[in-house]
Amino acid sequence: MEITFFTKCLFEFIGTLVLVLLGDGVVASTVLKQSKGYNGGWIVITIAWGLAVMCGVLIAGPYSGAHLNPALSIGLAAAGSFPWASVPGYVAAQLLGGFCGAVLVYIYYKDHFDATDDPGAKLGVFCTMPAIMDKPRNLFCEFVGTFLLVFVTLAIGNEQNTPEIGLGSLGGLPVTMLIMAIGMSLGGTTGYAINPARDLPPRIAHSILPIRAKGPSGWGYSWVPVAGPVLGALAAALVYGCVYICG
Repeated sequence: MEITFFTKCLFEFIGTLVLVLLGDGVVASTVLKQSKGYNGGWIVITIAWGLAVMCGVLIAGPYSGAHLNPALSIGLAAAGSFPWASVPGYVAAQLLGGFCGAVLVYIYYKDHFDATDDPGAKLGVFCTMPAIMDKPRNLFCEFVGTFLLVFVTLAIGNEQNTPEIGLGSLGGLPVTMLIMAIGMSLGGTTGYAINPARDLPPRIAHSILPIRAKGPSGWGYSWVPVAGPVLGALAAALVYGCVYICG
């Protein structure tokens, strides 16, 4: 297969769709009434989200590098590991993939959405909301979580860790472990969006889908899981450059 820029964007779309389908899917399974996975708990969610990322990486990795995250694309570009000219196409593909993945989750779990009375649980399937609303601290939490995601991802791709091969050749296991670690250690405050494509497009889907008794979509908070990850990614690129390249 010829790997054109369109091909790369296509695989970013497919990989992000699968990531959100499985990631939002495990939340739906654990929080929606009458699901066989109901009350599965936080550990189930964090493990499945890690595996969801792994599936997306395995799909897209050989063709696009499997960013699957606008913050990661921006961070890699800021670090000089990805061309800035490719960022808009990648981000558009990721956002569209996130939206389509969320819509599929709704169709899949439609009966369980109807059986669930709690609008907060329904919103939580699609996007993140903080356990305690404190937007400056929530922003800090998303910043730190994404800083770790991008910094460690860049470190994984360092030639000392992966001599003679590229980041896309690693497979999904290191990233899976990283996502699980962030979720289990740092996810308790905001739900660790750390990826605008897994939060903003599904939030849009929540706002327009005909979900029964769904409640508001949390737009007053929606900027936090976008700004925090982007700022964290940029800071990670800066620090990585200072430590690994200039140091």
